[in-house]
Amino acid sequence: HDALLSIMEVETFLDNYQSLNPKRYSYADLKRMTNNFLEKLGEGGFGRVYRGRLPNRLPVAVKTIETSKSNGDEFLNEVATIGRVHHVHVVRLLGFCSERFKRALVYEFMPNGSLEKIIFSSKSKPCDLRWGKLHEIAVGVARGIEYLHQGCNQLIKLKET
Repeated sequence: HDALLSIMEVETFLDNYQSLNPKRYSYADLKRMTNNFLEKLGEGGFGRVYRGRLPNRLPVAVKTIETSKSNGDEFLNEVATIGRVHHVHVVRLLGFCSERFKRALVYEFMPNGSLEKIIFSSKSKPCDLRWGKLHEIAVGVARGIEYLHQGCNQLIKLKET
C-alpha cells in the first residue's frame, strides 16, 4: 500500500518476528555499541552507517535509517528477507532496532569496506587490485547474486540503496 505503515503494524510484525534471526536491539543498545555514533563509515540515500561492537566484541556496521526517506514496508522487507539469508558472499544482518521513528539495521562488519569503495576508491587513481583478485571478487559477487536469485528460500529483490 502507498501510505507509510503505522507504528502499530511495524511493532506487531517485529514482535512476531523476534523469535527468528536477527536480534532486536534498543536504541540505547545502538548508542552503546557505536560509542554514541562516534565513527561514521559512510552515508547513503536512506541514512548513515557507523562502526560498532556487540557486547561480545564482534565488530558490526550499524545502518541508521531516516524514516522520512524510507517507509515501513522497505524496513520490514529488509529485516524479513535479508535477516534469513546466510551465504558467505552476502553480508549478514545480525540485528535491527525499531523504536517509534528510530530505525536501524545491524550488519556484520566488512573490514575492507564496500565493494564500491574498493573499486572506485578515488577518481584520480584507478583500483590497484590485481586481475586475479578482481576475478576472485567478481566470482564471489556472482555466487552471492546466484544464491539470492535461486538458492535461497526467500524471494529477494535487489535494489540500490
